[in-house]
Amino acid sequence: MTTRAGLARLALAAWLLLPGALLAQQAPAMAAPAAAPASAASVDGRGAPRSCPPEAAPFDPAEMPQALSHARDRGLLWRIDKDGRTSWLYGTVHAAERGWMFPGPTVRAAVMASDRVALELDLLDPAVMQALQAAMVAPPGAPPLPPALAARLAAQVDAACLAPAIARLRPELQAVTLVGQSARRSGVDLAYGIDAVIAGMARATAKPIVALETPEQQIRLLASDDPARTAAAVGAALDQLEGGQAQRSITRLTRAWADGRLNVLQTYSQWCECLASEAEQAEYRQMVDARNPGMARGIAAAHDAGHRVFAAVGALHMAGPQGLPALMAQQGFRVQRVVFPAPVPQAAPPLGAGNDSKPNQPPAQ
Repeated sequence: MTTRAGLARLALAAWLLLPGALLAQQAPAMAAPAAAPASAASVDGRGAPRSCPPEAAPFDPAEMPQALSHARDRGLLWRIDKDGRTSWLYGTVHAAERGWMFPGPTVRAAVMASDRVALELDLLDPAVMQALQAAMVAPPGAPPLPPALAARLAAQVDAACLAPAIARLRPELQAVTLVGQSARRSGVDLAYGIDAVIAGMARATAKPIVALETPEQQIRLLASDDPARTAAAVGAALDQLEGGQAQRSITRLTRAWADGRLNVLQTYSQWCECLASEAEQAEYRQMVDARNPGMARGIAAAHDAGHRVFAAVGALHMAGPQGLPALMAQQGFRVQRVVFPAPVPQAAPPLGAGNDSKPNQPPAQ
């Protein structure tokens, strides 16, 4: 039996940190046409048949106009005003369903009304990608996991059909990826993360991207050179995977994001099954609350420099008295939640797309 130390760190990392999205770079959801099977056939490490989770299905470029036209506003959006300019806070998810990838009309309008896009990291920057990839690989001579723990991790990697993709990663980053991909059978995949779509919109419209954090900052939250700490974190993550908590948590969080249910995010600590001890609560504060002031300063600095900023970061950073909306209000911004109206029912929506909805408050130009 493993201890629960580190459970919050790896469980939250799958939801809050972007390095896990590197896996999605190997099979981008917006790429050349490709059809994904409902469930890929494979064999396990012993050659026995198994059923793999569904693979990410790339969007055919011909699908995109229709997907955009039917995209529904999802997530959490705030308008923040100061000195006669409007900026925006948008809570994202790093893993999502295929039909959620494209932002709806209100969110798109907010992006277009901005002249800067602020993200945790710019994953379209080759230097950032190179730094992340280098830091995620297990260093030469790194102590191995205890044999029993290594066998449990290998079994989960094999069951998830991810062995070729993540075999070279540090053990704790393999565990993060497994947690992040644990809801693939429910249609939630890192390849459909919202942040990459927002970054792509910024590049397509020549809007500079402001990185609110560095690759080194995010990797420090994930990786450890202490073998005992690594083993404890991996063991706790495996407990979550083997007990089904990981899939339940990711599914509930992503559904809450899609429906804009801020109250579910604000009560995360009450239902996540991962914050029972003081150590776990300290991990949560480090992963969420401790990062928010730096992000808030970065957003405020860009706005105060005369820019209109669309800031998109993980949705848990928006919750509570230490969340970004509260911190921006403390810095003199007028903060207003943009509530999306309920979508109009549609008899036969296109596969994987939501319904269109009109904003209740159009973004300021």
